[in-house]
Amino acid sequence: GQVLELLRGVQRGSEDRKRWLGRLRWALQNEETQQKFVRLDGSIRTLTGLFTSSLADLQLEAARCLHELSHSSVPAVAEACLPVTSYLLTYLSGHSLEFTELCLYTLGNLVVESEAVRKQLLPQGIIPVLASCIQSPHEAVLEGVGYVLSQLLQAKEAPMEIIPLVLDSVLPQHMLRLVCSGLKAGMGVAVEFAWCLHYIICRQEDNVVLLALGAVPALTSLLLDLASEIPQDAPEGLELLVCPVLRCLSNLLAQTDCQGQGQDGRLLIALFLILQCFLQQHPFLIQECLWLLNNLTADDPFFCSALLSLDLLPALLQLLTCSQMATVLVLTVLCNIAQKGPFQCQRLLHQPLLPRLLPLLTLPDPEAVGQCLELLHLLFLHCPEAAADFTREGGHQALEHHQRTPELQERAQALLDMARQPSGAA
Repeated sequence: GQVLELLRGVQRGSEDRKRWLGRLRWALQNEETQQKFVRLDGSIRTLTGLFTSSLADLQLEAARCLHELSHSSVPAVAEACLPVTSYLLTYLSGHSLEFTELCLYTLGNLVVESEAVRKQLLPQGIIPVLASCIQSPHEAVLEGVGYVLSQLLQAKEAPMEIIPLVLDSVLPQHMLRLVCSGLKAGMGVAVEFAWCLHYIICRQEDNVVLLALGAVPALTSLLLDLASEIPQDAPEGLELLVCPVLRCLSNLLAQTDCQGQGQDGRLLIALFLILQCFLQQHPFLIQECLWLLNNLTADDPFFCSALLSLDLLPALLQLLTCSQMATVLVLTVLCNIAQKGPFQCQRLLHQPLLPRLLPLLTLPDPEAVGQCLELLHLLFLHCPEAAADFTREGGHQALEHHQRTPELQERAQALLDMARQPSGAA
């Protein structure tokens, strides 16, 4: 009854049509009302008519009603709005900022809920329209574009159908520009587009387009800037930008042979500054930083040497016991360094590393223990005297204990054999 009455009021074309639209908008904040409304005959047709009318105030109120509808998590409601999508796109080059922003967020919300909407928007030209909107000078519009794009890029069909269109447009260069202007474009804008880049990078096997645009050096220098600006009190929400930027770099370095592209020792210092700043409040960033550190040191002697020569080992070892994930990642980075040979292993042993490893062998986490055994193996291999020290510190008891763990017993036995060799016999 009430929903029908609202629709009639809106249809009547009387003087207070705008007031009826206002009442309808409030009513459409309710899930049940949204579903009743779209089932009424002519409801979307009426709203579309007002949305495309030449009266700016009615048009704006109708846009607000459509925006409320787009919040529904029921795909049927989103699909009822299919007739409006082409108008939403047309109006993105719209008159008022508020109107453009409403259209963007309405599109973004519809895209989340319905594949039918996404399928319809692609041939209607949503990608070229967004490519033109991303050149707007207005922060609010840019943030809206970022929202729509990030929803599109997360869709299940994105790798096949959406990402190729995005990469063929001017969007990537503008996304990279807006992320790398960091806080100058506005934090919200930089955050949205950083996630957009992340969705592209992690769903693509090779990121030729982004690498050609210089994504690795650009994101590296952004991290350097952000780290140099980190005062004791980092700007509100900075961690929300740092997180996707770390992920983008990590994934680009993991997927491609970028050797030489990001070889800048200052990147390590920046990482440790970021770690220090966010350790307490935002511990989730620890593993993001360590993932990147792992990918930097994995095959690259440059970063392994830099980590040692910049004396960052003590700071790295402090993270050993932050969390289960941190333990495994720190041990992995230490393995990357130890793999490089005797000189690097000597440097690690000078840190007194062995006393820190002993307690880790008693952890209940087989992954951490396995990684610890891997590191001990490399140390014993390159510095046989470490095996003797380890035995003196009582390490063999811990190893004997793991002879009973099926997935670790072979490695534990191999280490015991190495430790029993007379020093220097290897």
